[in-house]
Amino acid sequence: MAKTTDTPEEVMDATAEAIVAPPTTDQGLNLTDIRACVTIIDIVTKRGAFEGAELADVGAVRNRLDNFLKAAAAAQAPATEAPADEVEA
Repeated sequence: MAKTTDTPEEVMDATAEAIVAPPTTDQGLNLTDIRACVTIIDIVTKRGAFEGAELADVGAVRNRLDNFLKAAAAAQAPATEAPADEVEA
């Protein structure tokens, strides 16, 4: 018979394997922490940890976190286009 539920310890073990975050001495959040949250939500959703009525709220939070990560990546990426005043005519 196939196992349908995982213990919290098993979920955390699988999550730890999926996410390798460098240790920090800082107590604040960083992009790695937020990326880990998105991954955790994806893993526990696949395993059926949420009831149907909860999925909309969980999905909304996951999407906001993912959009934040995308915006942060775009802000950190070097500009690939030359400024308008430096473009030759």
